[in-house]
Amino acid sequence: MRAIAVRPGVAGSIHTRHVPRPSVGDVPGGHGVLVQLLRVGLDGTDKEISQGLFGTAPEGDDYLIVGHESLGRVIATGPQVSSELGPGALVVATVRRPGDSVYDQLGMQDFTTEAARERGINLLHGYLSEYYVDDARFLVPLPQSLSTVGVLLEPMSIAQKGVQQAIEIQRRLRVWRPARAAVTGAGTIGLLATLILRLRGIDVTVLSRRPRPYHNSDLAEAIGATYLSTSDTTFAAAASARGPFDLIFEASGYSPLAFEAAGVLGTNGVLVLSGVTGGERMIEVDANAINQGFVLGNKVMVGTVNASRDDFVRGVTDMLRAEAFHPGWLGRLLTTPIHGLDDCAAVVAALEDKGAIKAYVEIGAMPGAVEDRR
Repeated sequence: MRAIAVRPGVAGSIHTRHVPRPSVGDVPGGHGVLVQLLRVGLDGTDKEISQGLFGTAPEGDDYLIVGHESLGRVIATGPQVSSELGPGALVVATVRRPGDSVYDQLGMQDFTTEAARERGINLLHGYLSEYYVDDARFLVPLPQSLSTVGVLLEPMSIAQKGVQQAIEIQRRLRVWRPARAAVTGAGTIGLLATLILRLRGIDVTVLSRRPRPYHNSDLAEAIGATYLSTSDTTFAAAASARGPFDLIFEASGYSPLAFEAAGVLGTNGVLVLSGVTGGERMIEVDANAINQGFVLGNKVMVGTVNASRDDFVRGVTDMLRAEAFHPGWLGRLLTTPIHGLDDCAAVVAALEDKGAIKAYVEIGAMPGAVEDRR
């Protein structure tokens, strides 16, 4: 079968290659599920991998099949797989696989203390291929009504985990009724975090660099959020006019903005950091003011990465709610399609396209009948 892969650590090595097609029997104990890919999303991690900055090949291979945002249809299953994952079912696979730490053994591999084993990223092949096989416990079924937008579930799970972590942390307060939130960054994660918060009735202010109007600001405003450009205002001014913010979700990947957010977070508030920053950037901050504000204001700053299966399941629920309350909104995030597995140049161009919200590879259904359950 065809797949898109890189030679990890080698910039510009992205290529299409032929690899053996997996089978249900590759997963022991009758728990295997063979999935035919329909769509695979692309993001900043894929960009860094294609630039040779990140990624590790599986043991014994000198290449890594990329892509960790999947949407596929079940073709065949092992005898121990439940009927909800039977042939024809629409599924999304989680990304991280368990290791040996206590968190991994509890099914909390998103909190692993080991080197993460992540499909399409580190030590495991990804989904940018015609088929993959996996253990049923790592697959999340979707209703057919989400078939056109299901490729957004993996990034939705990232936003879900960040919001859920805030909720879990705030159990310390016994009562927490967040009324106002800020989201920094209007990319895929920022917009999905905005959606999650708006579905919960929270007043949301989105701060991003580009002045409105443009597609991303239109999307934020379409679900009732307020969009402000950091080119026109400061975080402090936004907090004065729109705050105090009970929750700030940082999704810009611009570290100075995270420190600005720390300075304006409301009393008893939570600042969730989801943006990964690379390289070196030096800024001056009023460390005493931030420290004093967090101590006297009982504030929390927490980082979040990856997501659990529960976060994926919550994501399905909120995607269904989004389609009911804001029909068509999720589909407007899918800005940049690439057709098939043979145009690696188009993949690279999409990864470099600053105007794209969500680029994705359209792989589509392959000819042939659905195979019998094994």
